[in-house]
Amino acid sequence: MNLEGRKIIVNKSSKDLSELLRSPENYKEFMPDGLQKFETREDGFKFGLQGMPEIALKIDEVTDEKAVLRSASSSLDFTLTATLRPLNETQTEAQMLFEGKFNPFIKMMVEKPLQNFINALTDKIEAYK
Repeated sequence: MNLEGRKIIVNKSSKDLSELLRSPENYKEFMPDGLQKFETREDGFKFGLQGMPEIALKIDEVTDEKAVLRSASSSLDFTLTATLRPLNETQTEAQMLFEGKFNPFIKMMVEKPLQNFINALTDKIEAYK
């Protein structure tokens, strides 16, 4: 299952944005409304949103071109990638991409909430100062 957020312009250089995405505690700023729990770990974070199970993510790779978050649970196989494309010294085009391997039943249950989550993340990143 692949989902993608819309492409946005962030008023930060790709280097500044990638530095921001290296640190687990910074992800709290991008969480959607309805956040009920947020815990940082050495290499990632765990969060809970209203009406959804808690999700643990591991920061897998961060470069000036992308930030890859991977599920910390062995029972769920997915990645959430932010692609970063520098436009100039102070602006970066960013897009959230979700790739998950789910059975058809799970896919049916999670597809819409995941797309809503990606859209909310995208909106928060776009508005970030």
